[in-house]
Amino acid sequence: MSEGDLLDVLREALWMALAISTPVLGVALVVGLLIGLFQALTSIQELTLTFVPKLGAIVAVFWLSMSYSAQLLVAFFNDQIITRIAGQ
Repeated sequence: MSEGDLLDVLREALWMALAISTPVLGVALVVGLLIGLFQALTSIQELTLTFVPKLGAIVAVFWLSMSYSAQLLVAFFNDQIITRIAGQ
């Protein structure tokens, strides 16, 4: 495996990590902003109010996007990793 091949695999792996983490991080951002806005408007400063809904939303989105993430990872390993191992 040449340096170019290695860099191609690493580049694809970084894009894969970005594609898998985007839904979870996006929901965490939106829920955090909504809860922060709610706390600013109502002057409620409760720590569990920020933690519990955000954690629940993250777990729900992670659960809903598990099949999508698994399909991306399996395709990546079949197309990039296993073909390079079998070709060597």
